[in-house]
Amino acid sequence: MSNNNDIKAFADADGHFRRQKSTFRDHISREPGAEFPPEKDRYVLYINWGCPWANRTAIVRMLKGLEFIIELVVMDYEMFPDGWGYTGAHGTMPKDPLYGFTRHRQLYEKASPGYTGRVLVPTLWDRKTETIVNNESSEIIRMFFTEFDGLVEEKYREAAHPQGGYLPESSKEKIEVFNAWVYDDINNGVYKTGFATSQEAYDENVEKLFAALDRVEAHLEKSEGKFLFGNHVTEADIRLFPSIARFDVAYYTLFKCNLKMIRHDYPKIERWYRNLYYDDNEYTRGGAFRRATYFDHVVPKGPVPDILPQDT
Repeated sequence: MSNNNDIKAFADADGHFRRQKSTFRDHISREPGAEFPPEKDRYVLYINWGCPWANRTAIVRMLKGLEFIIELVVMDYEMFPDGWGYTGAHGTMPKDPLYGFTRHRQLYEKASPGYTGRVLVPTLWDRKTETIVNNESSEIIRMFFTEFDGLVEEKYREAAHPQGGYLPESSKEKIEVFNAWVYDDINNGVYKTGFATSQEAYDENVEKLFAALDRVEAHLEKSEGKFLFGNHVTEADIRLFPSIARFDVAYYTLFKCNLKMIRHDYPKIERWYRNLYYDDNEYTRGGAFRRATYFDHVVPKGPVPDILPQDT
């Protein structure tokens, strides 16, 4: 997590944090003649376990059985003055295994000499052309949903999903509407709250954040299954999960998102969260959500435990 001086640097002059758009927006595609076709061992996913945007891509990589198709490179949780980097701490990698880099910015500069923009994770890298394909998590997970289905076992393909995919046509429109306000008010809302440098900006965004959590609670009350859109995991669950996993243990204190706690004040969200975290059936690849979630980077000591037991 960033210190207070770093946080001040993220906000605009009016005290509001406004997220910059991701720079690299190409796509892996099965279409004939695509610049970036799906191929085994061609692409590399760069992440760190602390980042919620990277977390969602790591979850989908596991859910889709892509571990032996797309290499994973894990950086340290620490943010250095020049961006993410490598230390070998906490079981992460001591350096970039492809090029020996010690800072992630070096990879961006290799892709785009003279690059001066933000250095983000996740980053999807192409070994063949030695460039960044994409660094927008919402687009990376959709590529993972569909574009590698010709390379994975049949049971991991979208056609084998009980609802016909993680973004089923029958509920796609509803999921995309849900994703839009969840992104604005929760996924990004915690940052707009935590990075605010004026009382007006903080008050505005913390109120929107908890109104959105209230809205998720009400949505789950009406859900016809244990997940957001029925009895099977969809993109909506994948996109919301990383924010909820970090809420009580990090955002509540570090980002001043402290009007309520998930575990005490949102029983439906808490049950949904634990259902995902502890689920180890075949549809979550034996616990993809749990295996991709780490609580050992630097966060406040409490609450204890990081996540409540399954049957509490």
